[in-house]
Amino acid sequence: MAKSGKPRTKRRSPLWARLCAIFGCALMVLSGGALITSQALVARYAGAVETKDLFGNAAKGAAKQPVSDIKGPLNILLVGIDPRDATTAPLSDSIIVVHIPAGLKQAYLFSIPRDLRVEIPPFPKTGFQGGTSKINAAMSYGSSIGNGKHDVAQGFDLLAKTVGKLTGIKRFDAGAIINFSGFKDIVDAMGGVTMTIDQDVKSEHLQPNGKPRPRRPECADNSCAHPYIGPQAEYKKGTYHLKGWQALDYCRQRYGLPHSDYDRQRHQQQFIKAMAQQALSKDVVTNPIKLDHVLRAAGDALIFDGNGHNVVDWGLALRGLRSDDMTLIKLPGDSLFNGKSYIGEGLEPSAQQFFASVNDDSIASFLVDNPSFLQKL
Repeated sequence: MAKSGKPRTKRRSPLWARLCAIFGCALMVLSGGALITSQALVARYAGAVETKDLFGNAAKGAAKQPVSDIKGPLNILLVGIDPRDATTAPLSDSIIVVHIPAGLKQAYLFSIPRDLRVEIPPFPKTGFQGGTSKINAAMSYGSSIGNGKHDVAQGFDLLAKTVGKLTGIKRFDAGAIINFSGFKDIVDAMGGVTMTIDQDVKSEHLQPNGKPRPRRPECADNSCAHPYIGPQAEYKKGTYHLKGWQALDYCRQRYGLPHSDYDRQRHQQQFIKAMAQQALSKDVVTNPIKLDHVLRAAGDALIFDGNGHNVVDWGLALRGLRSDDMTLIKLPGDSLFNGKSYIGEGLEPSAQQFFASVNDDSIASFLVDNPSFLQKL
């Protein structure tokens, strides 16, 4: 197996800031704003967010701990998915780990390539025996609950174990499943989002008016690499205020980009930070009606497991964070081939050194010695 080429200040509400670290720094930022409005809004938002056991801990019967027990260092796993029905095995389209050091004054985000070849551990709940595959398949291997049905939360459990095996992270302190379609509704509820587009991108999926591109008749079985035809939405280098569908479409593209999924990972991280900055703006924070719409949209987009704490607890614990305290990390990697056949992605050995810095909470020092890991903004 060989590597080959590259396919490819005024006082702010503390709760707003704390949220930004958790949810890639966007959705969680949103729950905080509720506290500055009313306790009724807090209750409405906390109740709107769906909570599930994402780490297989329900059987342990762990009791909720005081908010003061949320102490750093912390690791949070965020997984973006396309909505699917219960009869379709889920795949993780985006995998982001947020590391918050002791002191809770900084947040580091790094993406795991969806096509990364990894060892997926055995999972007795589904009878999966373990093996090597692309990491985005872990959710699928862990999701079956019988009778052709799938549970995305159970699939998250195996994905978390897989990411833990890869990174050495023994326990995630919180996790969230993010519905990509929900991102669009959140951005629209905020009135759009301002993003700096760092390279020209054409959409594989959408037309310039935002409607889906027609599919080639011969590609109905999803066997084609490029199944769509017709005019494409385009995104040119520069800074723009984007609608929800534009922002989501831009940050999901990888075909035709020089570095394929690595470019897409960067765009997704930039999108998350842009969402957090927009959520913290006066236009949202000081507008109760808009704030309520944003919070409700966020609730519809999120499944959360705070290991005994809800989103508001987490917001309170991370009240010292600001969106400017987020550092985006890129992991070095390249494509893997078996002969001429592409089989996925592989990380360079230096990634293991970065993972070691995550586990001993020394990322800041690691980045001083390895500035190439800093993501381009």
